[in-house]
Formats: sequence, structure tokens, C-alpha cells
Amino acid sequence: MNMLTEAAIEQAVDKKMNDVNYKMVGKDVSVYYGEKRALFDVNLNVRENTVTALIGPSGCGKSTFLRSLNRMNDTIDGCRVTGLITLDNNDIYDPDIDVVELRARVGMVFQKPNPFPKSIYENISYGPKIHGLAKSKADMDQIVESSLQKAGLWNEVKDRLQEAGTGLSGGQQQRLCIARAVAVSPEVILMDEPCSALDPIATAKVEELIHELRTNYSIVIVTHSMQQAARVSQRTAMFHLGILVEENDTDKMFTNPDDPRTQDYIMGRFG
Repeated sequence: MNMLTEAAIEQAVDKKMNDVNYKMVGKDVSVYYGEKRALFDVNLNVRENTVTALIGPSGCGKSTFLRSLNRMNDTIDGCRVTGLITLDNNDIYDPDIDVVELRARVGMVFQKPNPFPKSIYENISYGPKIHGLAKSKADMDQIVESSLQKAGLWNEVKDRLQEAGTGLSGGQQQRLCIARAVAVSPEVILMDEPCSALDPIATAKVEELIHELRTNYSIVIVTHSMQQAARVSQRTAMFHLGILVEENDTDKMFTNPDDPRTQDYIMGRFG
């Protein structure tokens, strides 16, 4: 019986990783808020054109990890991140990285819809204007229409583009925020409980939108809803007390998880 050498095992693991296209790779990621450690050596990768759901009880570190992926934690005093996070094999914490450009490539949609106090048109055009993505008014009009189409909102607002974005319903506002994120041509979209403030009908529309967006973007979503994670994601990662408990295909996670803590959380025994 041949025993595999350590090098052979590493080669097999590398080959398996190479068979999957990873958009972002997180290796030994830890996050500290002052002296408090919020994440412990997390190894989690984001696959291309895949929805990855982060689940776990409140305060378990899932939103902290999400914010690390586009350096939103930089805005918190005393926060520091260790380990390695790459986007297309480039270290996003490299001092030479342009954080504004990074956040254009890795967009974010927050828990509470937060449209700018501007018109619907200006909400979408703001980012492309800053990044110089439109050469003319016609170019900008096309970006605005395309972004609203992708967010499933165009038919509802095409005759109201100069009205305030804050005048839309909650579900429409959240789709406007998704359109705003899409407008700067990101490659990854992060969503931090994007449906928690929405009613069931608006939630269904956003979930349908997530399904459609997956063909063009890699999406990472934090959700408290087990049903939502099961509906929208292909991969699921379970966090508990700042530790990544396990990550696997969503179907497997919800039917036959490897770790009893995942089973207990999904069954509602804690959290």
C-alpha cells in the first residue's frame, strides 16, 4: 500500500483548487477591534459566478469577514486585519492598492437601503462619474438604463428618473442601491443582510435579482434567514464565535453538515 507523501497531498489539494475558479481568496484572516479579536484565522474563498452565503448567530463574525473583503473595516478606528485576502491574486491590503478602485471592483449593498438624497438618475450616475466611465451624456444615460435594467427596476422608474431616490418604496430603494453598485462594473458584490428591512414581496424580488446577477458577478451575502441562504446560494459558510466552522455546497450544508454546530444552528437549537 503506497502512502501519499505530504508533497503529493499538497499537490492534490492545489489541483483541486485549480479546478475551481476563485475570484477572491482569504487565508488565515483575523480581525481585531483594539484588543478584542473578532475573527480567528479564517480560510474562505469566493468562487466566480457563485453566491456564497455566510450564516451564523449574531456577533459570530460573518459581517466582519464580509467587510474585510473590500476594506470597509478600514473606516473603524482601532480595527486591524491580518492574514491574506486577494482579488485576482492581488493582495487587497497591499499599501499600493487604491482603496477607491478596490471598492468599485468589490461593491457593497447594506442592510438598510441607503440611497443618496439625490434623484434616481444621480444615484446611479454618481459612481460612473467619479470613475470616469462615461465619455458623454449618451454614455451615462446608457449606464443608468443598463444598471436599472440589471436591478429589475427600469420599468418601474423610467418615467421618474429625476424624482428623489428616497421617494421609492423600501424594496425599490434596495434595488436602486444594487443598481448603484452595479453601475461601476464591479466584479464582486457584497450584501450585508440586504432583505432584513424588506417585506416578503420585496424580498422575493431581491432574491430573484441575486439569482440573475450571479451570471455576471461573484456574490457574497450575509443572512440570518436559513431559508434565504438555501434559496439563493450555491455555497454556504457557517461562522460561530469568530471561527469558520465549515464551508460547503449549500445543499450538503442544509441536509448533511459535517459539524454538529452547523446542524444545531440550522435546526434552531441556538442563535
